[in-house]
Amino acid sequence: MQYGALVDDLTAELALAIGARVRQERHTRRWTLDQLAEAAAVSRRMVVNVEQGAANPSVGTLLRISDALGIGLPSLVERPQARPVKVTRAGEGATLWSGPAGGRGVLVAGTEPPDVLELWDWVLGPGDSHASEAHTGGAKELVQVQAGTVSVSVAGQSVSLDVGDAVAFPGDVEHSYANRGEEPARFSLAVFEPAVGAGAVPEAHHG
Repeated sequence: MQYGALVDDLTAELALAIGARVRQERHTRRWTLDQLAEAAAVSRRMVVNVEQGAANPSVGTLLRISDALGIGLPSLVERPQARPVKVTRAGEGATLWSGPAGGRGVLVAGTEPPDVLELWDWVLGPGDSHASEAHTGGAKELVQVQAGTVSVSVAGQSVSLDVGDAVAFPGDVEHSYANRGEEPARFSLAVFEPAVGAGAVPEAHHG
């Protein structure tokens, strides 16, 4: 099997698993599609597509849906494990973003709510960039560059990081990562989201 076809199969499998988890969590809360769409600030059509595994939603969309359900992004994409020690072997992380120049964003580990900590492995191909909308209030991010050079922009301020450099910044403002060099860049990203699921339950809709 070609590598590209394998990646496509894994992406489709992940999309179906995410859809099943979203549907399960929505039914557990006895929410309608409209209620989840409203709570997550996404369209009803997007919720339907995600639940059917038909969509390739952005990281931001998945984050809004997982936050609305109060489970956090790691719980949305990980296979449930009853053990307190959860191991993600190499290659088993959830690839939630891919770039036109071969980049990828892989969620490799995460903790349960309410205080959710995510660990990501990011690769940006030459010219790749990823813009992230503001996360929930109090979110924080840490980045350390493993290879190449990464430009991180936070609320209009941009910094350039070389191998070994790190930066800490608030995640509840708009931010982005970019590779403006000619070689692939790689960085580790930690995201902390406090009090996930503390929001109000949406009101019931009829009809």
